[in-house]
Amino acid sequence: MKQLLIIFHSITGGSEQIAQAVAQGARKEPEIEVILRHAQHVQPEHLREASGYIFIAPEMLGSLSGIMKDFFDRTFYQVLDELNGRPYAALICAGSDGHGALRQLEKIATGWRLKKVAESKVILTKAQTKEQILQAKTLDQPSLDQCEELGAFFSSALALAVF
Repeated sequence: MKQLLIIFHSITGGSEQIAQAVAQGARKEPEIEVILRHAQHVQPEHLREASGYIFIAPEMLGSLSGIMKDFFDRTFYQVLDELNGRPYAALICAGSDGHGALRQLEKIATGWRLKKVAESKVILTKAQTKEQILQAKTLDQPSLDQCEELGAFFSSALALAVF
């Protein structure tokens, strides 16, 4: 059975909500085993076992969050040249921009020679003040619906060997 590995990190809950919505959509495909794993707990063997990946992280100070970056730092060279051609998608949760973190993530995926199979998305929370940035996030339903659709699309295409 093919396996979709959803790797996420969340600080104030936004990215975790995105990950849960993606997983919910992906689980509609019975032919795909969906694994939702926090970036802190992903090991090289998890990457090797997966047929495709969806990466979800918050943007912090214009870059990937530290724990998501740590995941890539810990695993990148251990699986280099072993994941070539596998499909991926990326989602970033950000207050006002998100594109710095997205560029960073896409460069890492390019280094792994992964195949981007869906348009990357930035989900904006519009948090601008210190209080808004630090508070727990509740994402709007249309954003979560988009994430669920991405998960359903990805797992269906993975099951049909479209990628």
